[in-house]
Amino acid sequence: MSTFDPDALECLAAIVEEGGFERAAVRLSITQSAVSQRLRSLEAQVGTVLIVRSRPLKATAAGQLLLKHTKQMRLLRADLERDMKELAPSGSGTREEERVAIAINADSIATWALDALGDLVREGLPLEIITDDQDFTQEWLRGGQVLGCVTTLKAALRGCKVVPLGAMNYIAVCADSLPASQGIDLKKGLTAHHFRNVPFIAFNRKDDMQTEFIAKAFGLKRVGLHQLFVPSSLAQLRAVRDGWGVSVLPQMLVQQAIDSGELVHLLPDFSLPVQLYWHCWNLESEVLDNLTHAIQSSAKKLLK
Repeated sequence: MSTFDPDALECLAAIVEEGGFERAAVRLSITQSAVSQRLRSLEAQVGTVLIVRSRPLKATAAGQLLLKHTKQMRLLRADLERDMKELAPSGSGTREEERVAIAINADSIATWALDALGDLVREGLPLEIITDDQDFTQEWLRGGQVLGCVTTLKAALRGCKVVPLGAMNYIAVCADSLPASQGIDLKKGLTAHHFRNVPFIAFNRKDDMQTEFIAKAFGLKRVGLHQLFVPSSLAQLRAVRDGWGVSVLPQMLVQQAIDSGELVHLLPDFSLPVQLYWHCWNLESEVLDNLTHAIQSSAKKLLK
């Protein structure tokens, strides 16, 4: 098998991660022509195109394989950096391109995940967190762009292992000060007869949490909602507080506001548990083992 130039591999990764040749050049501190030259050299060695020059740029199937290999090499270097730091504490820090990337859903980031990762970051882990809907974070792992992800999907990808984390409970809430909408007093609760007249605040167009919640709460096969989109869990909560409408959010994110009377729990007898799983490459790596342990330990304390 051919030996690939590490600088060329990092150049490929920089183009994909930064979304273009110019920003890749800035990150690598080389000229844009040097970026193009390294990519052409790597494509010549592989014998195929590695980047689709679209908007946004994206890796081809071959490019994704090389990107995954590059991420794995970063992980090995991160392990080495960790071991060397113990032997030579005064050594230089990790380079920008050595970042360890994982994908986590926004609701986990807003509630329990940052607590899980704090100690590792303070110890010097060069972490990059990519956020996406919990049903889609696994696609980042499948494409080799991250080394692990938190997802709702249970089935493991080839070459990966899965650790169950527990369930996040979701409930429907609105502001106590929310004005009557279409003559509906939501303080009396949400019903199957009037939910269509109420605006729901979703994360983005991928987010089916609002419709899934209503469908299961009222035993409906198909649900149509009037939705607003706010792509941040904490911003969704703020929008609810500001009276934009109803949202289905993690109970651990909103319980304090419910207890204080600021928010109204619209269906006290119903909640939707969403099972979460940690997927990561099945590699021997102290960095990866520490990540897995930290995420699993924190989830065990906070998830059901």
